[in-house]
Amino acid sequence: MDNKKKALRGLALKGAVAAVLFGAAGMASADQFGVQVAAGTADHHVKKLDLGLVWDPDLTWWHIGSWHFALIGEAHAAWWHTDEGDVHENIGEFGVTPFIRFIRGAGYVRPFVEAGVGVRLLTHPRITSDFTMSTAFQFTPTAGVGLQIGNHQQYQVGYRFQHISNGGIKEPNPGINFHQLYLQYNF
Repeated sequence: MDNKKKALRGLALKGAVAAVLFGAAGMASADQFGVQVAAGTADHHVKKLDLGLVWDPDLTWWHIGSWHFALIGEAHAAWWHTDEGDVHENIGEFGVTPFIRFIRGAGYVRPFVEAGVGVRLLTHPRITSDFTMSTAFQFTPTAGVGLQIGNHQQYQVGYRFQHISNGGIKEPNPGINFHQLYLQYNF
C-alpha cells in the first residue's frame, strides 16, 4: 500500500474514532438515550447483527399539526457474517449516523419516518474473492419507518433500508443494501 493510501486510511480511521467519541460525549449530557438492537440481511448471503446507542437531544422544529421534525444521533457497532465468505466470513462495522425524523408529537403510539446519512469503518473491505467494498471507510444513507410506543415513549420498533458504499472514493464501489428490523429501549 502506498503512502497516500495509508494516509487516507489513517485519516478515515481517526475521523471515525473522533465521531464515535464525540457522539459518546454528547450522550453523557443527553435528555434521553436508548439502546437499539437490529438484525438485517443483504446480498451475498450477508447477515448483520447491530448494537446501537441512541441519543435524543430533544431538538425539534417545524411543528405541522400534531407532527414535527426531530434530530436523533446514533453510534453503532455491528457484526456481518456470510456463508460465501471465502476471504472473510465475519466483518466488524463501527460508525455514527445522525437521523432526521418526522414524528407524531403526542399519543401512546407515535409513528414516524426517518432518514440519515452516516459513516462507517469496516474491519475488512473484502468479503469474498469476487466481492470487495474497496475501502474500509464507508458512507451509509439510511431511510426507515417505525413506531414509538409507551406512556414515556420508552419502546421503539422499526424497519430500515441501509445502503453502504464508499461514495466513489475507490473503485470498484459495488455497495451493499441491508434490510433491517430493530427494537429499541429508551431510558
